[in-house]
Amino acid sequence: MTVPDTAPEVAGLAPELAGAKKGQGEVPIASASERFTSYDVEAFEVPGGREENWRFTPMRRLRGLHNGTARFDGTASVSVSEAEGVTVETVGRDDSRIGEGGVPADRVAAAAWSAFGKATLVTLSGTPAPVTVTVTGPGEGATAAGHLQLRTAPHTEATVVVEHRGSGALADNLEVVLGDGSRLTLVVTEEWADDAVHVNAQHLSIGRDATLRATSVALGGDLVRISPTVKYRGPGGDAELAGLGFADAGQHLEQRLLVDHAVPNCTSNVVYKNALQGVKGTPDAHTVWIGDVLIRAAAENTQTFELNRNLVLTQHARADSVPNLEIETGEIAGAGHASATGRFDDEQLFYLQSRGIPSDVARRLVVRGFFGEILSRITLPELRERLESAIEAELAVTGI
Repeated sequence: MTVPDTAPEVAGLAPELAGAKKGQGEVPIASASERFTSYDVEAFEVPGGREENWRFTPMRRLRGLHNGTARFDGTASVSVSEAEGVTVETVGRDDSRIGEGGVPADRVAAAAWSAFGKATLVTLSGTPAPVTVTVTGPGEGATAAGHLQLRTAPHTEATVVVEHRGSGALADNLEVVLGDGSRLTLVVTEEWADDAVHVNAQHLSIGRDATLRATSVALGGDLVRISPTVKYRGPGGDAELAGLGFADAGQHLEQRLLVDHAVPNCTSNVVYKNALQGVKGTPDAHTVWIGDVLIRAAAENTQTFELNRNLVLTQHARADSVPNLEIETGEIAGAGHASATGRFDDEQLFYLQSRGIPSDVARRLVVRGFFGEILSRITLPELRERLESAIEAELAVTGI
């Protein structure tokens, strides 16, 4: 498949204005609808860290994924569990199905598109048993590009878990293409080794009357930046995105999402929660959540809400939260957003301690309760228990 460059013509503009025109320069775009997309990596300016969509990301820790100096000298392995109703293919970028989910919106995503050798394409039909896709990094010191597409046939009902593990640096695109009337429960985990860097663009394309229930859990890695984009192909689409992140000393966990309502009668609900704990003498633990919701003029009767909560457990931790809601029509069912960052709730701690619960145990209970809303959405008992144990291990690091 030959994919055209979608960059607009910017001839005659100064370089810095051309970058702003493309939505990549230091001058931010006026609307999310103007966001520039392209399959061509050279159509994007090399980000320096002052651009709106990169200003929270520690550029020096990207290992050259953003500026063309990264050598894609490794390979990320992908394994898929077997189940009836699940077809797994290895295809090239010339396969007509690749790219149906969406177009890269930043230079790293475009670089991953340009560099991957073969894509893994998983097609689900009927009501298959839960499927696990395991993505393993290229190894310490190596860098890889990857591409994974999950697609459902019309009226399919399926559960997929995508687990990320291992070491190294990985830039990749994840496409999710839901057929009309289908329902997908998706869990994506970031369980990397301490050295890993993962920059992932998620293209979530929802068909008519289709439902997506996606949960993201970020625990490991040195730098993890995930950028989900939700788009609706027909009325009746329903997307629910939930996320959990636990950042400790030196970790950078970033979620940067866009829900693009361009057709009528669709709904979206976004709930992300992060906890942070830092250690003196090391870089701050850092979480970033950017939540953009765009309701276009044609998207009448839209229902949407987004929420971000951040719990700071210690000093030397920083949480950035930026919810954005852009509405181009007054004919909507409802829209709202909320964000808050704070430390432990002293009243909760006092209540527990007044009933004889030791301080350290009380603090752990507060954290468990904070994450409980997100973990309860994971309906696979073994997976939920494993992630709960991983969070307990994180809490034990500083004796909270």
